[in-house]
Amino acid sequence: MVACFTTYEVAELANASVRLVNKAIEEKILSRIPSGSINAQTKMLPLHAIPYVAIMAKLALTLSRETKSTLAKNLSNLPVNRMTSQPLNIEPSVTIDVPTLIGSNLAERAENYARAKQTYIDVYPDIMGGAPVIRGTRMTVYSVQGRLDNGDRIEDILEENPHITRDAVETAAFYARTHPMRGRPNSRPWVKTA
Repeated sequence: MVACFTTYEVAELANASVRLVNKAIEEKILSRIPSGSINAQTKMLPLHAIPYVAIMAKLALTLSRETKSTLAKNLSNLPVNRMTSQPLNIEPSVTIDVPTLIGSNLAERAENYARAKQTYIDVYPDIMGGAPVIRGTRMTVYSVQGRLDNGDRIEDILEENPHITRDAVETAAFYARTHPMRGRPNSRPWVKTA
């Protein structure tokens, strides 16, 4: 399985803005790849996009496009366990201390999320109108996130659904945050409440 991520997933995992991710795509630093997962038509970003975006969000330097490309290429050539666990040279005299800047386990966390997403989330047009659900249930990821946003705890959801694991609930909540529902909102957020 090749780990690939949406723009929103990259931004959330890297703790950066979606704008920063889109800028890297526009500059052709990051390239989208065909998805081999839930929605085969969606173009996704590879795993190395996450540490790249995290580095760019925290780096206090302005880099040239060529240097950014070198950084992304160097990250893409590293195995996952070394992607964020060692310093990285981007120019002959410039080394980024990646573990100090963004943490040493970011790539592993991203890969674990990709694995959990494949394990726990299903999207079928015949189930709940095509809304993403926790595998083996009719519980949408948006209902899980809604419950958590409205004060329920993960333990409350697990107590009511003993066949679902904590990891499945956490993955569903993360998936809901990074895959916003399409269409008009149910409420009217543009109207101020009294």
